[in-house]
Amino acid sequence: MAQKDALMDFDEALRLYEPVLGFEVHVELATKTKMFSDAPNFFGGEPNTNVTPVDLGLPGSLPVVNAQAVRYSIQLGLALGCSIAESSRFARKNYYYPDNPKNYQISQFDEPIAYEGEVEVELADGTIFNVPIERAHMEEDAGKLTHVGGATGRIQGAEYSLVDYNRAGVPLVEIVTKPIFGTEERAPELGAAYVQVIRDLVRALGVSEARMERGNLRCDANISLRPRGQEKLGTRTETKNVNSFRAVERAIRYEIQRQAAILAAGGSITQETRHWHEDTGRTSAGRPKSDADDYRYFPEPDLLPVVPDPAVIEELRASLPEAPVARRRRLKGDWGFTDLEFQDVVNGGLLDELEGTVAAGAAPQAARKWWTGEISRVANAQDAAAGDLVSPAHVAELIALVESGNLTDRLARQVLEGVIAGEGSPSQVVESRGLKVVSDDSALTAAVDEALAGQPDVLAKIKDGKVQAAGAIIGAVMKAMKGQADAARVRELVLERAQQS
Repeated sequence: MAQKDALMDFDEALRLYEPVLGFEVHVELATKTKMFSDAPNFFGGEPNTNVTPVDLGLPGSLPVVNAQAVRYSIQLGLALGCSIAESSRFARKNYYYPDNPKNYQISQFDEPIAYEGEVEVELADGTIFNVPIERAHMEEDAGKLTHVGGATGRIQGAEYSLVDYNRAGVPLVEIVTKPIFGTEERAPELGAAYVQVIRDLVRALGVSEARMERGNLRCDANISLRPRGQEKLGTRTETKNVNSFRAVERAIRYEIQRQAAILAAGGSITQETRHWHEDTGRTSAGRPKSDADDYRYFPEPDLLPVVPDPAVIEELRASLPEAPVARRRRLKGDWGFTDLEFQDVVNGGLLDELEGTVAAGAAPQAARKWWTGEISRVANAQDAAAGDLVSPAHVAELIALVESGNLTDRLARQVLEGVIAGEGSPSQVVESRGLKVVSDDSALTAAVDEALAGQPDVLAKIKDGKVQAAGAIIGAVMKAMKGQADAARVRELVLERAQQS
């Protein structure tokens, strides 16, 4: 077992060193087909079924650029505040890895589609950071390796590896920031917030599903430290493929503490890739990496330069949605949420779902309660995304049934269960399962009288003015009616019938 890294206290690390951040975020584009072939592009197919000779790098196969992927890339570049290149071209990035069947990746090198941008990122307390974007370039994804037989799921100790080329050739945009200075103690928080902004942005554009748990959006976090007062940048590490907002925040904090401990002890930082381990909350060394890695880039000879029509660029610019930070400010104000309430929604990735539910007629607080509460609980239990389980329209309908008195919260949870199981809309589930609240006074009165007769000691207490004793009778009535009674009306009837008996 690897020895644990020495860590310096976070506050002490920041007293001695200045953190400098950088991010490379890979966004898989939601096109129908792949970047350079007509193979279907969707998640979850049987291994090695969404492939063509182009994806497998077979002799004689030639790439053809996906025009929709180029449009999406331009849209994303514009939304990042970038300039769009009058002409950009693809290049071959040469390296060998089993999930890279051609032994090179078609990417962009010195002529990216978009360059020189800036993204506004707002932290939970309203602090604004402007993150400088160096470039956003188009490329294709690699396949996926699964290492079998080891304890960690990594290649070390595995008995064998399986390769799935379904992901090979999926269109990607890689967004690369410039070094980010001045984050100080907010560095971990900024990292998570930046990736959230990118996620919200690509979803608003409709260019990616941006599901981090599926790898639609992946973040490589670069962290370095330099002694206070020093201008020269420190040696950086690159923590690869961090796949949740919380993990981005924790990985940055960990690397700051780890690097500070090494530097304070007189050691030096190795420039390398590192892997984040969610279970232990640690990073581990990957492979040494140099700024001068020789990928032997050269222009892709089988593809022409990409020369966008200026009219198309302006058409895409005019169609850009509201910026994520501006949208969040507007929604937070419209909904009247506190900072903590709104952050719960953002952290849960539920902004779109909540907005859709409110647009369908639900009150914001009720929508927040259901999405961050019961729906998220079920989603976590099923290892699914909350938005995949139920639609905003159905949640709004469920809330309306509760507010109209046709359902209690308890019954509504059963209805939600039915909706998630595919039994239909909330109204259909209520009808098929017979879950509607009983509000008929005659049925309620009969149940109350029976419960009072069965507990004469409780009846005597109520008649003596001990109103709190009514809870036992109310509980008995609710049990008898399988939770389908209006509890407030039952309480009124208990007190009335007790005094009349």
